[in-house]
Amino acid sequence: MKIFTRHLAVLSLSATLLLAGCNSNNNANRTDGGNTSASPSNATEATATPSADKLKVKTSFYPMYEFTRNVAGELADVENLIPAGIEPHDWEPTPQDVAGITDADVLIYNGAGMEGWVDQVLNSVADDHLVVVEASRGLEIMDGFVEEEEHEEGEHANEEEGHDHGGLDPHVWLSPKLAIQEVRNIEEGLSKAAPEHAEVFKTNADAYVTKLETLDQEFSDGLKDLKRKDFITQHAAFGYLAKDYGLTQVPIAGLSPEQEPSAAQMAEVVEFAKEHDVKTIFFETLVSSSVAETIASEVGAKSSVLNPIEGLTEEDIANNLDYIAVMKQNLESLKTALNE
Repeated sequence: MKIFTRHLAVLSLSATLLLAGCNSNNNANRTDGGNTSASPSNATEATATPSADKLKVKTSFYPMYEFTRNVAGELADVENLIPAGIEPHDWEPTPQDVAGITDADVLIYNGAGMEGWVDQVLNSVADDHLVVVEASRGLEIMDGFVEEEEHEEGEHANEEEGHDHGGLDPHVWLSPKLAIQEVRNIEEGLSKAAPEHAEVFKTNADAYVTKLETLDQEFSDGLKDLKRKDFITQHAAFGYLAKDYGLTQVPIAGLSPEQEPSAAQMAEVVEFAKEHDVKTIFFETLVSSSVAETIASEVGAKSSVLNPIEGLTEEDIANNLDYIAVMKQNLESLKTALNE
C-alpha cells in the first residue's frame, strides 16, 4: 500500500478535499453493510457529457459498471474506475480517482474483499452525501482458496497481504444466479439516491434480470449430462459458478490471478490432470497464460480461455461484447471441455 499512501497524502493537501471536508460521517448513506466503493470512467465505456439533472455514479470495475448501466438507463452518468485491459485485483486509485469520488452521488462496488482500497479511500473523503452500495451485500460469501504454505505454522500467512482477499472469494458475479441479486442491490441503491426515479430503476432492473434469468437457465441446461464435472483453471475465480451448476473447480493458484502457484501445487494439478485425463487447461484474459500453458504442455492437453470478466479487453470492446455475451462464451467453453 506504499503507492496508495503516498497518493493519499498528496490528495489530503488538495483544495478539493479541504472544501469537501475530510473525515465526515462515512456511514450516513451506506447501503453496503459497512464497506465502501469508488470509480471513475473508462475510455472504453464512454458515457455522455455529465448532465446536472442526472445522478453521478461511480463503479469499481467492469461487472459493476455493466450491471449499474443497465439499471440506471438514461437517468445517470455511470463511470467506471478501472480502464479496459487492467486486471482489478491489485489496482489502486490515484489522487485524481479519489477526488472524483467527492463529486459523486453514488458509489457501487462488489465487496467481499475484491476492492481492498475501498475503506481507506472513503475514510479519507467526505461521503455524507454519497449512497454507497456493496453489490454483494446479503449474499453467502464463500471462503476462498488459500495457499497450502499459508497453513504451515502460519509463517507465510501475511507474506503477500491481500492476495487472498482476506480468505473470502469475491467472484460472485460469475454465477448468473448471484448476479441477479447484485443487480437488485444496485437497484435499491440507485432508488435511495433518487427515489423519484425508483419506478424506472425497477423497470430497468426487471428487464435486465429477465436476461440474467435466461442466462441462468442456459447454464443449468447446458451444464448437465456432461462427461465430466471437474475443470482446471489458472485462477480460483469460478467457485460460485461451479457450486451453482454442479461442477468442481480445480484451481492452479489462488484468488488473485497474479498469485504464483508453488511447485507442490503445480505437481498436484499435473497429477490430477493425468489421473482424470483432462484435455483442457483454462487460462484467462488480462493476465499471463504461462502457468496454464506449462501444465497443459506437461499433460498433453490444450489451453483455452475461461473469462472471469474482471474487465473487458480492447478486442472484447471492438467485438461489442458485454457481460452476458462473455458469459455465453464461457458456457460454450465449459461444455466443450467437459464433453471431451
